[in-house]
Amino acid sequence: MEELFAAKNEGMSPLADRMRPRTLEDIIGQDHIVGHGRLLRRAIQADRLSSIIFYGPPGTGKTSLAAVIANTTRAAFENLNAVLAGVKDIRSVIDRADERYRLYSKRTILFVDEVHRWNKAQQDALLPWVENGTVILVGATTENPFFEVNRALVSRSRIFQLKPLGREELTETARRAIADIRGYGKWKVSFEDGALEHLVEVAGGDARSLLNAMELAVETSPLPEGGSWPPPDGAAIIVSMEAAEESIQKRALLYDRDGDYHFDTISAFIKSVRGSDPDAALYWLAKMVRAGEDPSFIFRRMIILASEDVGLADPLALSVVISCAEAFDRIGFPEGNFPLAHACLYLATAPKSNTTMAFFDALKEVNREDAEVPAHLRDASRDAEGFGHGEGYVYPHAYRDHWAAQQYLPSALRGRTFYTPSTIGYEGKIREDFLQKRELQAAIVLGGDSSQSGEFLTWSASAKGREGWFKRLESGRSNLLLRDRDAIFNAVNPSRHDRVLIPLANDGLLLWESMRRCPEGLSAALVSSQEARDTLIKFASVLDIVEKPEIAVTEEILPIEQQADEWFSSPQFEHILIRCARPAVQPKQLAVSAKPLLVKDGNLILLTSPPILGERISRVLLEECGGSAELAGRLRQAEDAFFKGGAGVEIAGAAWDSGGVRAAFEEQGFVVNTETLDQGEERLINEKDLASWFDTDHSRWGAFMGGNLEKSDFSAIREALTIRIQKGPVLWRWKSLFLTAKK
Repeated sequence: MEELFAAKNEGMSPLADRMRPRTLEDIIGQDHIVGHGRLLRRAIQADRLSSIIFYGPPGTGKTSLAAVIANTTRAAFENLNAVLAGVKDIRSVIDRADERYRLYSKRTILFVDEVHRWNKAQQDALLPWVENGTVILVGATTENPFFEVNRALVSRSRIFQLKPLGREELTETARRAIADIRGYGKWKVSFEDGALEHLVEVAGGDARSLLNAMELAVETSPLPEGGSWPPPDGAAIIVSMEAAEESIQKRALLYDRDGDYHFDTISAFIKSVRGSDPDAALYWLAKMVRAGEDPSFIFRRMIILASEDVGLADPLALSVVISCAEAFDRIGFPEGNFPLAHACLYLATAPKSNTTMAFFDALKEVNREDAEVPAHLRDASRDAEGFGHGEGYVYPHAYRDHWAAQQYLPSALRGRTFYTPSTIGYEGKIREDFLQKRELQAAIVLGGDSSQSGEFLTWSASAKGREGWFKRLESGRSNLLLRDRDAIFNAVNPSRHDRVLIPLANDGLLLWESMRRCPEGLSAALVSSQEARDTLIKFASVLDIVEKPEIAVTEEILPIEQQADEWFSSPQFEHILIRCARPAVQPKQLAVSAKPLLVKDGNLILLTSPPILGERISRVLLEECGGSAELAGRLRQAEDAFFKGGAGVEIAGAAWDSGGVRAAFEEQGFVVNTETLDQGEERLINEKDLASWFDTDHSRWGAFMGGNLEKSDFSAIREALTIRIQKGPVLWRWKSLFLTAKK
C-alpha cells in the first residue's frame, strides 16, 4: 500500500497535500492542543506519545498532525486507511511492529485514518496490540469516538478534539499557499477585492476545502499570455471574484442523524430552551426538522426538559408538551410543525426550575444508608398490637389547614433536607408556606430530648463532649476548603486546554482540581519547600510524565518571567489562581509580578483573608458572650485603631482593603472586580488560646489592647471569653477578599 506521507511528485499532487505541515511550527490553529505548553505538544516534542485519537470536522488538521508526528518521532511509523484496510493488513502491520520491538526494541506508531469506519471485528483485532504496547495508536475520525469507536480502544487512548479553523487562521493558510514555493510562490498570484475573503468565508473552517478551491480558482484563471498551466516562473495571475465563486460551492447542511452533529444539535436545542431563548430554540428545531430528525425523539427530549428544567415553576409544562406530542401523532407532517413549535415556544418562555434534581440527593442518601421506616409510619394494619406499628402517627386531616408537624424521615436523617423550592413561577408562590412548615417541623421534631434530637443542632456537654465536637468542626473545615475551591473555579471556569499557574500550592487543593479540569492543558504550581514538592509529586506518580503537574520551589508568591520560562514548559498562562490565608506581599507587587505571566485576556483570581477583614473580639464579646454594649464598643474602637496600624503597629495585609487592591491592579492595566465574602465556622477555643491572645509581652494584639484599654476592661473581656468557651464552640466570622483581575 502506498505510504500516506511518502514523497510524491509535487507538481502532480493536490495543493492541500503539498502544503501539509511538516513541523509543529507549521501547524495553523489548534493552539488549544498544540500551543506552547500544551500536553500534546510536550508529548510530541518529548517523543512520549501514548495512544491518541484526533476527532474533528474535515479539514481541521487531523492527518497533518499525524504527518508532523511521523516527521518528529524516532519510532517506526506505519499508516492504514480504515476504508481500504482489513484484518489482513492489520496483522501485517502488527507482525512488523512486533519484530521491530523484539529485535531492536523500537516502538511503532500506527496511524489509522477514518478509524471509525472499521467494524467491531477489525477494531478488536487491533486492541490487544495497543493494550500490550506493541503499537501506539494514532487514530483520526470525523465522528465522535465515544459513539463510533470501540469503547476498549477509547478507554486506552486520549481524545483530542480539533476545532474548525477561524477566519484569521484560514486567511493565513491561504497566504502561505500563495507565498510558499510548494504552493504558488513561483508566480505572482493575487485576488480581486473580496475574492479571497469569499473563499475563506464559504470554506466554513475547512482548510482542505479552502486549498482545493484556491487550486481550482488559480489554475483555471486566464494566464497573461495564454497557454496552459503551469505558466512561466514570475507570471502574474489574478483570481477574479467570479472565479472564486465558481470554485467553491455552498457546503451541505452539517447534520447526520446517526453522527456527532445529531448530538451537538439536540444539545444546542435543549440548552437554548433551558436558557429561555425562543429564537435560538426555533432555529435548532428547524435545523433538526429540515435534516429529517425523528419528531418522537425531539418530543422525548422536550418531555424530559419539562420536568428537569421547568418542573414546578410551571407544573402545566409537562401536560402541554405531552398534549402537543399526542397532537403530532394524530396529524403528522407538515401540519405537525405547529405542535412542535407550540411545545418548543411554551418551554422556552416558561419559568425555569430544576428542583426535581433533589431526587438524586435523596437517592445518594438511600445508597449511603438504607434506614428503617420509623415505627409511627409503618403499616398499622399489620402487627400494630405486637410491634406498635403506627403508634404515635398524627393524622394531618384532623388539624387545621390539614397539616401537623411530625417526623417523616428516618431517625438517622432527622433534620435532613433535599428539596428547596425556587422563587420562580408556581414554586415562588408555594415557597413561603413550605419553608414556614419546614421550620415549624424542625422546631417541634428536633426540640425534644437533647441527647437524641438536640445533638443534631446544638452542642451538648453531656452528650458527646468536646472531642466529639472537634471532629465535627474538622469536617466543617473541609467544607470551608471546598467552598473556597469551588468559588475560585466557578469564577474562572477554565477550559480543558487552558494553562493554569497555582502559587502557594503546598496543600494541593487547587492543583488537583486544575488537573481534573484542564487535562489537555498545563497545571503548574509553586511550593515553598522541596518537601512539599516531593509530596505532591508522589501523589502524581501514577501519571505519565507529560501529564504530571510542573512544580517549582520558591519562597516568592510569583516567579519573574525568566524563571517561569525556565521552570515551566510555557512562561505564560490563561489563569493564575491564588488562595492564601493572609497576603504576604503588597497588592502592587502582586499586580506587577502577575502581568507578564498572563496571556492577553488572561486573569488572576485571588481569595485571601487579610487581618483587616478578620474576626473582631468585640463582636464575639457582644454577640457570642452577651457582653455589655459599652465594653464591646470600647474594644471595637481599640481594634479599629490596631488593624489600621495605629500607634506605630504594622499589621500584615493592612493595605488589602478593596479600594487599595483595585487601584493597584488598575494601575497595571487590569480590569478589576473585588468583593468581600462572608465566611464563618464554629471553633473550639481553649484557655491556651486566650492566654496567647492576652499576653501583653508576646502578642501584638494583647500588647496594644493592654496599653489602650483600662486594666479593668482588659480583664473583664478575658473573663467573659473564659466563661463563654466553657459552653462549647464559638461561631467565628470573618470576611475574605475575592479579587478577579483580567489583563
